[in-house]
Amino acid sequence: MKEQKKVNPLATESEGKLIAKFAIPAIISMLVSSLYNIVDQIFIGQGVGLLGNAATNIAFPVSIICTATALLLGIGSASNFNLCSGAGDHEKASRIAGTGLSMLVICGVIIAAVVLVFLDPLLHLFGVTTKILPYAQDYTGITEFGIPFLILTTGGNHLIRADRSPTYSMTCMLTGAIINTVLDPLFIFGFHWGIKGAAWATVIGQIVSGIMVIVYFGRFRKMELKKEMFRPRGHLLKMILSLGMASCINQIAMAVVQITMNNTLRYYGAASVYGTDIPLACVGVISKVNMVFMAIAIGISQGCQPIWGYNYGAGSYDRVKRTYWKAFRVAMTVGIVFFLCFQFFPTQLVSIFGTGSKEYYEFAARYFRIFMFMTFVNGIQPMSSGFFTSIGKAKLGIVVSLTRQVIFLLPLILIFPIFMGIDGVMYAGPIADAAAGIVAIGFAVKEIRAMDKIA
Repeated sequence: MKEQKKVNPLATESEGKLIAKFAIPAIISMLVSSLYNIVDQIFIGQGVGLLGNAATNIAFPVSIICTATALLLGIGSASNFNLCSGAGDHEKASRIAGTGLSMLVICGVIIAAVVLVFLDPLLHLFGVTTKILPYAQDYTGITEFGIPFLILTTGGNHLIRADRSPTYSMTCMLTGAIINTVLDPLFIFGFHWGIKGAAWATVIGQIVSGIMVIVYFGRFRKMELKKEMFRPRGHLLKMILSLGMASCINQIAMAVVQITMNNTLRYYGAASVYGTDIPLACVGVISKVNMVFMAIAIGISQGCQPIWGYNYGAGSYDRVKRTYWKAFRVAMTVGIVFFLCFQFFPTQLVSIFGTGSKEYYEFAARYFRIFMFMTFVNGIQPMSSGFFTSIGKAKLGIVVSLTRQVIFLLPLILIFPIFMGIDGVMYAGPIADAAAGIVAIGFAVKEIRAMDKIA
């Protein structure tokens, strides 16, 4: 066991090289995952129009719920796998991976069935309007068939990275996104399927990516997996849920905030010069653009998690601390770049997703500049939450995950519009972002100081 531990690159290579090796594929994987939504938004905006963009915004909470489930099981399994591998217990690590993979499949089928049965009630809960409803029904009614594959791909790729195959993980996501990108214009413009074409392109890409994950664990895995290891075990599932809960809660909070924001925009938009459909369409577009930034920030975190987890399990606390601060600097740099883009090029960014009225561009530009004002610190919170989860500090990871969405943003988007109208939604964003960043940095510094005392 000791010999295997010494030759593991997670314990010996420089932190900078490891971050590049694991984070770059993770970032690409996250960006590719975001492309599923972004490419759909671009082609739907060009081929269907404003109501099509609004429909994908209404359907977005379903995607968030799927991602939440995938992260709960995927990150929870990968984090425990890394900690057990670092401590030398490789058989337990493999059993955790088997339980995690089985639960990803089971949960994917259950969620798809729920969406199929309760489609219309869910869309009304998410804030759909009469004009948008037919488009949302078409889009969500088709994409539900890809849910099991989406969840398996998103969750399974965390275990593939934990198994020291970040490039294969990236390839899984990249292949699905390329298929989606090629089929989108063919189905929307070539076959004239409209929003249904975008939905089928997404589903086909997700199916191919899911099959590649299955092939990896069947033929290319480094870990040992026997058939009996795929039978879910309660005590292992409890461990998985414990370390995956932080990322899951963060995603669920995003869904709750998205639903609340959609309904708030619909209510206060009706009393403004913008109406109800323009705010819903604009926020849908801007949330997809912001997904590019968040994909990079979360990718940095996910790429670092095997390094943090393995070395914390092995007691190499100096490597854990150095990795955190290097990742911190990278996240801040990326945040500054996106902050400048959001402040200086909002109209150009929105124009990529189709045309609109003067009021459409006016609302979009103001929303970009106000709501996204604290973008330069927004990478710290998800990175720190991933840091706490990977070192086994599940409760701390959950608290940090809750800060921006639930503790700060949700109350503010309910309270501010009462006094400021629809502008209140915009000003809630930067205040919540700043507060969440301060809390995340504070907890991280405290935890690092605790490591110094242990060492």
